[in-house]
Amino acid sequence: MRITPARRIAGVTAAAATAVIAFAVPAFAHVTVQPGTAQQGDYTAVAFRVPDESDTASTVKLEVNLPMDHPMASVRVLPLPGWTAVLEKSKLDKPLKSHGQDITEAVSKITWTADGSAKIAPGQFQEFKVSLGALPADTDKLTFKALQTYDNGDIVRWIDEAKEGQAEPAHPAPTLTLTKAPAAAGDHHGGAVGAASAGASQDDKADNQAAKSSDSTARTLGVVGIVVGVIGAALGVAGLRRKSSGTAS
Repeated sequence: MRITPARRIAGVTAAAATAVIAFAVPAFAHVTVQPGTAQQGDYTAVAFRVPDESDTASTVKLEVNLPMDHPMASVRVLPLPGWTAVLEKSKLDKPLKSHGQDITEAVSKITWTADGSAKIAPGQFQEFKVSLGALPADTDKLTFKALQTYDNGDIVRWIDEAKEGQAEPAHPAPTLTLTKAPAAAGDHHGGAVGAASAGASQDDKADNQAAKSSDSTARTLGVVGIVVGVIGAALGVAGLRRKSSGTAS
């Protein structure tokens, strides 16, 4: 059978469209952390966004593993109607310091399970919100390996870690990027501020010394003036007495 140019073009177009969809759907269907960034050392609220990527099955359970190499003292979930959340804790090799207390265990896993009809149906997504803190200050990312379970028994493991310079894995683990805290306002100019303050102190000291010196000079001149005045008065009285004595003679 002869294939016409029109059929050939249609076939190529269909294949290209299929390839585009094949690449686009997995990227859209990723389980992710929203927002994707937070500040080191801070407390934050994030949402694990879970889309249902099946055409026929619904998502009924989500398991999120927290990184125990960077544990957090405070982990709380926001209640979600129709879902039950269970937090599991694990012992820490090294206690965490939090508000002056030693924390010996931390949440290592959160499991959300749908109750009854509360499922993530095909074409839908759901957000599971969590409060975390304090975020570690010695790493630039936190990786949360997650398992998504469907009502037909299928389990999708979002556990692959992306590596720099390589293509994104098929099932990347949700990742939260951590940014450094902004520098304090006076950090870069502290030396200049300190120098200015020191200079101002020296100027104030010099002004005080000059004021004291002027005050002392004024007092000295005042005393000298009084003494001169007394001497002048005494001389005047003595002259009057002599003049009076000469007239009487």
